[in-house]
Amino acid sequence: MSTTPESAGAKLSAALKRSIHAHWRAFLIEGIVLLVLGFAAIVLPVLGGLVATVFLGWVFLIAGVVGLVATLHARGAPGFGWALLSALAAIAAGIILLWNPLEGLITLTYVLIAFFIVDGVIMIALAIAHRRELTGKWEWMMVNGVIDLVLAAIVISGLPGTLLWALGLLGGIDLVFGGAALVAIALEARKGG
Repeated sequence: MSTTPESAGAKLSAALKRSIHAHWRAFLIEGIVLLVLGFAAIVLPVLGGLVATVFLGWVFLIAGVVGLVATLHARGAPGFGWALLSALAAIAAGIILLWNPLEGLITLTYVLIAFFIVDGVIMIALAIAHRRELTGKWEWMMVNGVIDLVLAAIVISGLPGTLLWALGLLGGIDLVFGGAALVAIALEARKGG
């Protein structure tokens, strides 16, 4: 007897529900930690932005070193030169962000502005495409795109002052929403079985 896609989906959904119920405390703790970090970044956005910059610097540095070691161990592999260049670029990015986190924060804020603009335009285009296909809830995609463009406009309108606090504030807001979602999931999962 073969499994239909509907029954496979139902089994997967039930397994996921059981897993979340079994680990609801972990989701709750993670959510609370994200809420605390998010509120801290909102209250101290410059510090939050600098912490994010230093963290990203370490991520690039470690990823670059691991990539370099892996690349040197696979010297004969196709694309060796490109892999070597990629690892060195990651190491350089990590060192630059760690060497001067304040300048890194400013650069990352410009990257954030570019992301909001590009993502906003893409989300609006996707919303229009989904609307043409008559799929439901395309409006949420449109709202997402408009919010991205509004956020970009707010950060741009406040330049150069926003360079110091925008990344920390927006990152903090994101952490608060992510933490709240995890807390809600954990509390709901605690009830069910």
